[in-house]
Amino acid sequence: MRSATVSLILALVSIGSDVRAQDTLPPGTSVRDPKIETILTEVSEPRIRSRIEKLAAFDTRHTLSDTKSDTRGIGAARRWIKSEFDRIAIKSNGRLKVEFDGYVQPPARRVKVETEIVNVVATLPGSKRQAAERIYVVGGHYDSICSDNEDAVTDAPGANDDASGTAVVLELAEIMSAREFDATIVFVAFAGEEQGLYGSTHFADEAKKAGKRIEAMITNDIVGNTDGSGGRHDNRTLRVFSEGLPDPRTAPLAARLRAVGGENDSPSRQLARFVKETTALYTPRFLAKPIFRSDRYLRGGDHMPFLARNMPAIRFTEPSEQFARQHQDVREENGIAFGDVPGKVDFAYVASVARVNAATMATLALAPASPVGATIETRKVENDTTLHWDPVNEADLAGYEVVWRETTAPFWDHVLWVGNLTRATMTELSKDDHHLGVRSVDREGHRSPASFALPPIRSEPKK
Repeated sequence: MRSATVSLILALVSIGSDVRAQDTLPPGTSVRDPKIETILTEVSEPRIRSRIEKLAAFDTRHTLSDTKSDTRGIGAARRWIKSEFDRIAIKSNGRLKVEFDGYVQPPARRVKVETEIVNVVATLPGSKRQAAERIYVVGGHYDSICSDNEDAVTDAPGANDDASGTAVVLELAEIMSAREFDATIVFVAFAGEEQGLYGSTHFADEAKKAGKRIEAMITNDIVGNTDGSGGRHDNRTLRVFSEGLPDPRTAPLAARLRAVGGENDSPSRQLARFVKETTALYTPRFLAKPIFRSDRYLRGGDHMPFLARNMPAIRFTEPSEQFARQHQDVREENGIAFGDVPGKVDFAYVASVARVNAATMATLALAPASPVGATIETRKVENDTTLHWDPVNEADLAGYEVVWRETTAPFWDHVLWVGNLTRATMTELSKDDHHLGVRSVDREGHRSPASFALPPIRSEPKK
């Protein structure tokens, strides 16, 4: 890896110009990867529908429901999910590794008796040595509840919340396990979400203890409804929730971000931007809409335990929720139908959400790692901006791009290809007025999420 300086004069790259990624691709690369486009064509709406209907047909999937029956309850549901993963694993020639990930939860909030919480996990190992250490997790929860969150007997079909997300995860495993990716992808159906994120907390805890390198986590939770209150209908938008500042009690990064006005530039925020860009590239008629908060008011999801352990994580959710169809006994009152049943799910929309997931996961797992150590040099007061970063040691790396935006802009709107260097200087581009980052690019044009550039840890402010 060369360490050099690229000097850019204002006449070459105007701060006000519209410089975009497609204008600065390294030679010989394509904009869209045909392999990823083929993956998206294989997403099957009928298969998604069949799986949502099957999960709803277990009547209830409450975490404390029957575990012995083959036709009703949480036990039957998890065995069926595993059987689906097992069938997919056979088609993958055994590369997909399937397992139950369970533990016994002592009595706690919404779990009044000792209960086994069991996630169903399928792992597709990466095919390249260095890249395989990177792990990308995509999940949805398969448990459900009715009006009383402690009622484990009453029917709770949970078609949208969250058979829809579980069906997305199964669909991704079905399609993606037939292919090889540089990095490792883990498909998870979480349990215990409705009782307090128990399954995902256990999974994130074990991953952290094992020192696993989880680079990104996406949860699909409530991704099947397109009819909101007030007659609103939207089948072309997916909300992408992402955390701003990490918890300062557990993440030293939070203080560094806050010190430079980087509250909008956490790793999870960069992941949300990546999803928006990738969706625009591969499914331009469908919008991934970033929402700059970790989740909706009074709600939570399986991404949150990952955030608490300093792992980038985001949530996918439909654009306008219909609350009569969430956490409700199936019934009709005053002409209003309550209950989360398959007949109210927009299966074509779930398929669109699956394509967003597939494009995102495939690009992440094919692209090089995001650069580590992206740093803004602050040795003197000047109007130039110099960045440096650690080299990414992956065989198919082509080089790097520097991205930037004004401090009030939500998304990266300028990008410059700088080649296979680890240092770049932008002449007359003031670091005081802009946020900057660096991302890796491989020889096929796959881009990593950007790494936000920060000043050195021991940099002293100058007056």
